[in-house]
Amino acid sequence: MNAEAARRAIAGLGRGRVLVAGDLMLDRYWSGPVPRISPEAPVVVVSVQSDETRVGGAGNVATNVAALGTHVTVLGLVGDDEPGRQLQRLLEGAGVNPTLVRQRGLRTTEKLRVMSRHQQLMRLDFEDPATDQGAELLCATYQSLLAACDVVVLSDYAKGALSRASVMIEQARRAGRPVLVDPKGLDFAKYRGATLITPNLAEFRAIVGEADGDAAIEAKARRLAVDLEFGAVLVTRGERGMSLVPPHGPAVHLPAEAREVFDVTGAGDTVVATIAAGFAAGSDLIDAVSLANVAAGIVVTKLGTASVSRAELQTLLQRPDADLRRGVVDEPTLLGAVLESRRRGERIVMTNGCFDVLHPGHVSYLAQARALGDRLIVAVNDDASVRALKGAGRPIHGLGTRQAMLAALASVDWTVAFAESTPERLIAAVRPDVLVKGGDYRVEEIAGGDFVRAAGGEVRVLPFVDGHSSTATINRIRAVTQ
Repeated sequence: MNAEAARRAIAGLGRGRVLVAGDLMLDRYWSGPVPRISPEAPVVVVSVQSDETRVGGAGNVATNVAALGTHVTVLGLVGDDEPGRQLQRLLEGAGVNPTLVRQRGLRTTEKLRVMSRHQQLMRLDFEDPATDQGAELLCATYQSLLAACDVVVLSDYAKGALSRASVMIEQARRAGRPVLVDPKGLDFAKYRGATLITPNLAEFRAIVGEADGDAAIEAKARRLAVDLEFGAVLVTRGERGMSLVPPHGPAVHLPAEAREVFDVTGAGDTVVATIAAGFAAGSDLIDAVSLANVAAGIVVTKLGTASVSRAELQTLLQRPDADLRRGVVDEPTLLGAVLESRRRGERIVMTNGCFDVLHPGHVSYLAQARALGDRLIVAVNDDASVRALKGAGRPIHGLGTRQAMLAALASVDWTVAFAESTPERLIAAVRPDVLVKGGDYRVEEIAGGDFVRAAGGEVRVLPFVDGHSSTATINRIRAVTQ
């Protein structure tokens, strides 16, 4: 994707309206260390330390669209239960407009993943298949929403919400709306007439048989596009990138963008969401798919169902040297640098504090923190938040001075400011592999620790060097000068 095309595609992402319809689910993550084997059975014991809940399925597609700054409505079936209500709250909190068809007696789909040290140990599914009545209700509601959107996404997870997919595609075509389908199952005929269908390689092979290499994939995808009247077929091929094949004309084979893959969960959701956001903003199909390929390369470096922000795309595409810049950085630059660092397989460590009067205790502590990984981020309270924490006489040194002194240390890769009372939001955005604090904190008290543990990371407490603290140093200076 050339720089000018990238600039146009990203600049337009805030425009347009997307409607996502499909199977909604709640993704839950229980995370913690594995201290021992159970005496009751030959299984590991997970000492659960965090419980995180995220939106999954079609909801994850919608949150990915919202993260790109595009207006999005999601339509799906849920039960009249607490998981369904929790889904509503999470969607609204992510900037998504939820239109949920509630069915009494239906259980909202939940997937519970048990995690330890960045690895998924097991998954438990709780679900009921959608009834014909529920699918009919969803289809009727869908028709009423078509006029208010520019692009439709059908996100099929084979839970029954899209059993009327063929009718929904025909309704969208009559309304002049392009339809993107993330398919499931062995019957692609139900998606006949879709503008774009986005199977992964395994799903594609299940339909067309063995297909290895660009030429074979291109030939079979083209036949599929012709037979089922698809505007194009996009085969996502993991580490081998993507292949975009129209019924006629040349195919486009895009190499994978990710250098290091941590978790492919939800990567297909990110792809179809980015294409939809690009389409809604007026990008052509090739530019939208190229942008989606970059987004997929970002999301697979994250753990669990995740999304990609417009800022991350912009940083990666338009500031390719972000990872070369060490020292004092703003938040978008930091996120781009962290992304590049992860793509290289590096381990990210993060800490935070006021660092008002830099002393030997700080220097020792930061060196210990840096030794826990490959990169160290130091988040620094801005002047107003220091005053709120320490009182009217602080800080002694302004933010710029404090950051410059930290950046001069060999142990510090990046220092970034934050204005909130705690760095929790920033930590959630960075999701470091190791979060470190110094002193007598308990691990469960550390702001942002829940986000890190839920993503499979570690939270550590390091001891300060005795006899050194900013407050003590300031008091000694004041005693001498009085």
